Amino acid sequence: MQTPLVEAIAVVAAAPSLGDNTGDVDRLKRALPSPLATVVVPFAHLAKVGERFRAAGFAGAAVVNHLAGGVELVDFLPALPEQLPAMALDLGTTHLEATLLDLRTGTRLARATRPNSQAEHGADILSRIHFAGKGEGLATLQQAVVADINDLAAALATQAGLRPETIHALSVAGNTTMVHLFLGLNPYHLCREPYIPMVNAPDPCHGADLGLAIHPAAPVWVLPSIGSYFGGDLLAGIVASNLDQEETTSMLIDVGTNAEVVVGNREWLIACAGAAGPALEGGVARMGMRAGPGAIDQVTVEPETRAIRYRTIGNEKPRGLCGSGIIDLVAGLYLARMIDIRGKFRPLAMGERLLAGPDGPALLVAPAEEAADGKPVVLSQIDLDALMRSKAAMYAILTTLMHQVGMPFTALHRIYVAGAFGRHIAPRQAIVLGMLPDLPLETYQAIGNSSLAGAELVLTDGEARRRAQALVRKITYVELNVNQEFMIRFSGSRFIPHTDHQLFPSVPFYSEE
Repeated sequence: MQTPLVEAIAVVAAAPSLGDNTGDVDRLKRALPSPLATVVVPFAHLAKVGERFRAAGFAGAAVVNHLAGGVELVDFLPALPEQLPAMALDLGTTHLEATLLDLRTGTRLARATRPNSQAEHGADILSRIHFAGKGEGLATLQQAVVADINDLAAALATQAGLRPETIHALSVAGNTTMVHLFLGLNPYHLCREPYIPMVNAPDPCHGADLGLAIHPAAPVWVLPSIGSYFGGDLLAGIVASNLDQEETTSMLIDVGTNAEVVVGNREWLIACAGAAGPALEGGVARMGMRAGPGAIDQVTVEPETRAIRYRTIGNEKPRGLCGSGIIDLVAGLYLARMIDIRGKFRPLAMGERLLAGPDGPALLVAPAEEAADGKPVVLSQIDLDALMRSKAAMYAILTTLMHQVGMPFTALHRIYVAGAFGRHIAPRQAIVLGMLPDLPLETYQAIGNSSLAGAELVLTDGEARRRAQALVRKITYVELNVNQEFMIRFSGSRFIPHTDHQLFPSVPFYSEE
């Protein structure tokens, strides 16, 4: 572990005397190791630092913040603490996930998650931007997310047997809009041409500045963004996967509200984002839900008998289908010839599983007597159409980006798949659908919540913080909204697996009957 964001340093200073009338705080600064000779004590903490230094008998532990602009001395303890807690946060649009680390050892002390309360004022980014522009909307959204973070801090502290005010740092990885709303910055121009953020790389502030119920001098270190559609959450993923350190060329895919993709190596990086995520996160499918207890996350369809078997997260009664479950199901339906290459149900092949739903034909996945709420879990044709659009967008994003760099998919050493999407998805089933390229399965590597992992790294490692700041100048961003090539590739991808079957040689091709 190299240079954590906050450090406790043992200090022993000579007591004042008539022959040495150096002031208390000056004496403390003088006693610090020579690399910290230029340390600054923020005025808000000057009195407390001086009083605690004298009360401790001029010996104990100085608490310092290592920031890009220098070192801050913000507290003094009577002895080196056993732990120096710090909080890493994935500031998501729908959910917040956080961990508590001990900066002295790098050990994870606790982990917690909760829904984003801003959803009461808008389910998506665009609606929240509009809400922020009305009256006290921006203040309301900021207060909501600060309250959520305080709840998480309290939950983490309770798990670790600590008090929230002992949390000495907070790192934040989130999309550009969420960061603006957290910091109370007007997001008006994020969704209006030319889509310019108020700030890409906000300088660190202190917990007290934002009303956070952690140590008042805790630095709040926000990972920078590249632009309106490329936030610190994706940049955190690059740091966590070491994509920017590798000699070989690899790809990072993070699917949430959008599908965000980066390709490159230590010499160059190119990225883009597009709307391929909603159907996979439960935002489109009526029975869709996030990966959580009761979500069907694995499905098998027996090709001969067409029997459907499923598994739920936590082995609870099914409540709905998460993204991986939908992908498994639809790939299985295709291989069992229950849907055609357009993603349309084949009624004769569906047998008794064909239902007449309120929105048209639907497939019975789990009958009412098996479900958690006594209502059957179904996949409607409308849901299926939404998945077809999402999978087409995903593959079009990937192919457009690879074409931009003039490389085939086979040139990729590794494809890192992040988030719940990566944790639960079966790459083979995604290949069958034509969502991911037809590559050897060992090419794909799930890396979990890479946004949170990157936020953890910037807490514990000064080199990770420097890399994050340098990436802002290194990444080339491709705007897909005005990319005609993307639209053409999107149209060609709206079949299973694709209109050009040669792109998916390992997937059986069934011609229309």
